[in-house]
Amino acid sequence: MTPSPRLPFFVYGTLRPGEHHHARTLAGRVARTTPATLPGFVLYEGPGYPYAVAGDGEVTGAVIEPAAARYAEVLRALDTLEGYTPGGTANLYERVTAEARPVGGGTETVWVYVAAPPLARRLRGRGTRIPSGDWLSRAR
Repeated sequence: MTPSPRLPFFVYGTLRPGEHHHARTLAGRVARTTPATLPGFVLYEGPGYPYAVAGDGEVTGAVIEPAAARYAEVLRALDTLEGYTPGGTANLYERVTAEARPVGGGTETVWVYVAAPPLARRLRGRGTRIPSGDWLSRAR
């Protein structure tokens, strides 16, 4: 298996700064955090966390770059948290590359965890979309 490239991650839900999984998974392991958006995706409600799905919208979040010495550790922790196994057939999320737009301009290639295809189909059919694309500003 070819190793994954060392890309930063786009986080949009419970991994965003100030959220509970950020504190447990990323705090002290990140070299850079930049507010950003992810065009070409929409956000759906999940059971306490959101799902990004390819679509005609934009998701609000942040680009996080793990500290170089902690990259492998962060990658393993995020894959585990997101229920992702490379090449797995029962993944809840898939880790894919996408182009984020950091605040201030430009684009950046990132890893992002999106709903796996079977779940994405269900969400498109009967899921609850978050119209703003921002997990933190949804109606609670």
